[in-house]
Amino acid sequence: MTPTPDDIKAAARRIAGDVRRTPVMELDLGRRVTLKLEQLQITGSFKPRGAFNAMRARPPGPAGVVAASGGNHGAAVAAAARALGLPAEIFVPEITAEAKRTRIQGFGARLVVGGAAYDAAREASEARAAETGALLVHAYDQPEVLAGQGTVAAEWSEQSPGVTHLLVAVGGGGLIGGMAAWHAATGVTLVAVEPEGCPCLHAALAAGRPVPAPVGGAAADSLGARQVGALMFPLAANLRAKGRLVPALVTDDAIREAQLRLWNEARVVAEPGGATALAALLSGRWVPPEGARVGVLVCGANTDLSSLAIPPQRGAG
Repeated sequence: MTPTPDDIKAAARRIAGDVRRTPVMELDLGRRVTLKLEQLQITGSFKPRGAFNAMRARPPGPAGVVAASGGNHGAAVAAAARALGLPAEIFVPEITAEAKRTRIQGFGARLVVGGAAYDAAREASEARAAETGALLVHAYDQPEVLAGQGTVAAEWSEQSPGVTHLLVAVGGGGLIGGMAAWHAATGVTLVAVEPEGCPCLHAALAAGRPVPAPVGGAAADSLGARQVGALMFPLAANLRAKGRLVPALVTDDAIREAQLRLWNEARVVAEPGGATALAALLSGRWVPPEGARVGVLVCGANTDLSSLAIPPQRGAG
């Protein structure tokens, strides 16, 4: 069952006391853009919205919750479980950054590392949930998770009502799927941005269905799903058929440049996945049409600050 705008409104009410209403800011990057600073969400990404909604809509039993994650979803589930007084077990692949592993454990979850990529962690988490009876909170292919992520779009619509085009990074599709559900009839166009190394929505749109795609590159730990979710795909395909979902692919170099621009011009820290949407605009992989009012979602900040390779600042302090 795919979520509706009413489901997203219900999710917003359900999680209102659990998550932050993240700010927006205007920035001149050669043109004026509106940034939605979802990296300021608790745990450093948009993911708690879906995690809290799933766990409040279907309260887990004493076995708690199990999830698979590249890192951000795991931290969100762990934080939500701690807030609700539940045990959590998080399965992550070997590519998960050390900063994200530490973050998950810091929220009190049991961390299990194994497998080269997200799919291996997902399979292990599903087996563990079946064994223990814990609630499995899927990173993106679950109605309650999609509705929770869609609250980003609902909130942003109130904050920036004149924006016509929204750039959003895509991994397994929970975020873009929730946003597509909210914007099904609003007239807003979504630009679905993926790294060239993780093009699972691009591949699905070309094939007409979710299909396996390569996983690699700088943003693989947050955007490295093998294929998009079955629930989100009809939502994205519907908008694509209407000309209101535009796919874009960006290079790792463009992602790193976007990270640096966010830091240098706004003092915004973003992980590679969090800067991927902006990379499409800065690199020219997506060119705004005449008269467009552009919004860019900065969706995550869980990165080792040394990875930004920020040159030392000299001068008087």
